[in-house]
This record gives sequence, structure tokens and C-alpha cells, in this order.
Amino acid sequence: MTEVIVDTNVAVVANGQNDDVVGSCRDACTRFIAEIPHGRVVLIDSADEIRAEYARAVGMGRPYQLGAQFLLYVLRYQHDSRHVRRIDLPKRPDGGFADFPDTPDLATFDPSDRKFAALARQTGVAVANATDSDWADHIASLNAHGVAVAFLCGDTKSNWFKRKSRR
Repeated sequence: MTEVIVDTNVAVVANGQNDDVVGSCRDACTRFIAEIPHGRVVLIDSADEIRAEYARAVGMGRPYQLGAQFLLYVLRYQHDSRHVRRIDLPKRPDGGFADFPDTPDLATFDPSDRKFAALARQTGVAVANATDSDWADHIASLNAHGVAVAFLCGDTKSNWFKRKSRR
């Protein structure tokens, strides 16, 4: 079984919540999410910060869309380690994640994504990203500190979204 860490933006794109995403990106996210029940184990934190973020972002207003089905999968199997594995992510006294690199080159990295980076660093599993530019903007520093990222839509941000026509 392959372990995966899924940044929330992957489920959001697979759910069709962003019309500006290019079709190939949405297709890649759709394939990735659809394959999870077939031999992948989703990693989340034991404090439920990741699961709660999924629930806020995807919501159940679209219960039959793929992102919502992913959320239901995580909820259904969150205590079955054959499908979802919960990992303890220790925190520092300041509330930050102990496994997130405390370094100036990552000081501007999105605080809401630090749980994913800490989980990746602790487990050695890459974070799957679709369209969150913070991962691309900080990739060299993340890699230097043991955080791998799998860019489902490629690592060139300008290719993630449809070009707006000028009229």
C-alpha cells in the first residue's frame, strides 16, 4: 500500500470548486483522488487538523463530487490504518509543529500548510499538491529540509490556470 499526503487543494480541484483550473490539472487531481481507495493509505494528523481542513474546504454541499467522496472516505476509515493512518505531530511550545523546519527561508510559508509539511518531513511521504503556489515558491527550501512535494499539475504555476483572454 502506497502512503499519500493530500493537500486540501487537491480535493478542492477534484471537486470542481475552481473553474479557473486547466482541464489537465483537474483530470490529474481526479485520477489521484479516485485511485486512493485502490491501494493507497491517506496520512493525516492524530489531532484532526487535516481532516477538519478537508471538511471546511470541501464541505458536503456537493456530496456526490469526488472531493466530497474523498472526505467521506477519510471520515469512514479514519480509524482503520489499512486506509487512513493517523500520525502524531508534536508541537513546540509556541504552537508550531516540531517537525516543520524552523528556519528563516520558510518563515513566510503558509501556516495552514505547515501541518502537511511537518507530516511529510516526519514520514518521508511527499505532499500531493495541485494549485497551491506556496509549495512551488518554497520548493528548494522544503526539499533542503526533507519535505518532498508531488506536483500533480506540474511545478510551473503559470500552467495551472486558464489564461484569461484580454478584450
